[in-house]
Amino acid sequence: MTDAHCHLLSGCSRHFICGETPIGENDIRFIGYHPWDSSSYDDKAKDALRSRLAANTKLGVGEIGLDRLYSRIIPPAMREAFSDQLDAASSFSRPVVLHGAKCWGEVVKACRPFAGSIPAFLFHGFSRSDGLIPDIASINGFISIGPSLLNDHAVNYRSLAKKIPLEMVLLETDKTAETPPDAPGISEILVKLSQIRLLEIDELKEAIKRNAERFISSLQGDAQ
Repeated sequence: MTDAHCHLLSGCSRHFICGETPIGENDIRFIGYHPWDSSSYDDKAKDALRSRLAANTKLGVGEIGLDRLYSRIIPPAMREAFSDQLDAASSFSRPVVLHGAKCWGEVVKACRPFAGSIPAFLFHGFSRSDGLIPDIASINGFISIGPSLLNDHAVNYRSLAKKIPLEMVLLETDKTAETPPDAPGISEILVKLSQIRLLEIDELKEAIKRNAERFISSLQGDAQ
């Protein structure tokens, strides 16, 4: 199985890792400035991002995006950092991992001009209503379903998980160094999703495997 969004190695076969932690030979690294760190995205950071993308064809871009968790107003520096990193991903034709807490509509709007030049978009932690799904599909977007699915009180999230077209579904743990060692993994999320969607586990696993391959199909070369 593939963990489509995490920040460290954990117990599954392949990881799409956002950050600088070690990766295995089957893993894919995504680099970029999280919206919380966008104030540090200066000219030096811009040049470094492009230099690394030019040097390594196996790098994706992420986790990047916009965020309204702590303020209703999106800071100009956050918008500028997001736009520039989208432009970098477009220039090098790399898939992108997206963050959009409480502002997914704004994220979709910002991504739309890059449809086609950015080969694929992963909407990590997406928890909006299903109204945005057609817009996400139109830009070759994928939606990763995470551990919230295991929460019996997450009725709305489980309802959303049923409505995402199967060809857009990926799974994620979003694990970090602070995540407890006994936190649920991809296997638990897979089982719960198969129950919710009334699919055989093997059928769902194969669909997600195909989706993961399509999401990173533009990447070539050796990971560094």
